[in-house]
Amino acid sequence: MSASLLVLAALAWGGTLWKASVNEARAEAAYPPQGRFLQVGGHQVHAVEMGQPQGSAPDLVLIHGSSGNIRDMTFRLAPALADDYRILIFDRPGLGYSSPLGGGDSIRRQAEVLQQAAGQMGAEKPIVLGQSYGGAVALAWAVDHPGSLSALVTVSGVAYPWTTPLDPLYRVTSSRAGSALAVPLLTAFVPRAKVESSLQDVFAPQPAPEGYAAHFGTGLTLRRSSMRANARQRANLLEEVIALSPRYPEIRVPLEVIHGSADDLVSPELHAEGLARNIETANVTLLEGIGHMPHHVATDDVAAAVRRAAVRANLR
Repeated sequence: MSASLLVLAALAWGGTLWKASVNEARAEAAYPPQGRFLQVGGHQVHAVEMGQPQGSAPDLVLIHGSSGNIRDMTFRLAPALADDYRILIFDRPGLGYSSPLGGGDSIRRQAEVLQQAAGQMGAEKPIVLGQSYGGAVALAWAVDHPGSLSALVTVSGVAYPWTTPLDPLYRVTSSRAGSALAVPLLTAFVPRAKVESSLQDVFAPQPAPEGYAAHFGTGLTLRRSSMRANARQRANLLEEVIALSPRYPEIRVPLEVIHGSADDLVSPELHAEGLARNIETANVTLLEGIGHMPHHVATDDVAAAVRRAAVRANLR
């Protein structure tokens, strides 16, 4: 390659990195941290507290899914539950404004860090709700820290090994070369139309609610650090679920499983019905025609599942 081509390539790559940095700065300016920062084992955890004062209502922890952040839970679900619970919402490690854990953000390590964060905030035995990937983290919490929660709720939760291949995006962005090259390009240049279509795919067959994208802040998800952390987590999830799932019968706390029958991303037959077969305390609610995001499109049903969990745990 001639010297002139090398110079042009370097300039183009420098422009890409500059554009990525500008987009990240804009996203963080538009969607700054909403809550407080905790230090857990040397790691920063971003936490938001909503609802009732400490000690006046049951504690409820909400754990978001892949590519998410706290704002996914503050759009509809947390406000719907705020009159009856003290709600703690965390950015999962590596996402939002929580730092990565280093050496791998496994579901079990994430569960440990979030359990300790909840304890720092005075929630010794909360109800723990996890959505999608967050459902796997919630299950890890229940398996590894059974004395530190009162009840468990999974919403479209990942629970069992699946056979479909890893999404091509995550295959690329979780690799060393893809992390170095593809991620900055995506942060800098991903078209808005692609972001919007991806959002609609997550909510299908329902449309994404009006105002959700503006509230959520997709630019936070597209930051290089978030994309890399999310890709690693998704690439490692299958092996982690294979290791964790044989221990589900150990779960003794009340478990409410709520899942859309039309969820094409996390199969209700595999995951929800599997939990019903293997956990004695599981109570499964299938929502007819609902897709992957019932906490937004069937919020009352999810709130009702939380209430059932609280009653079963003698918190109501």
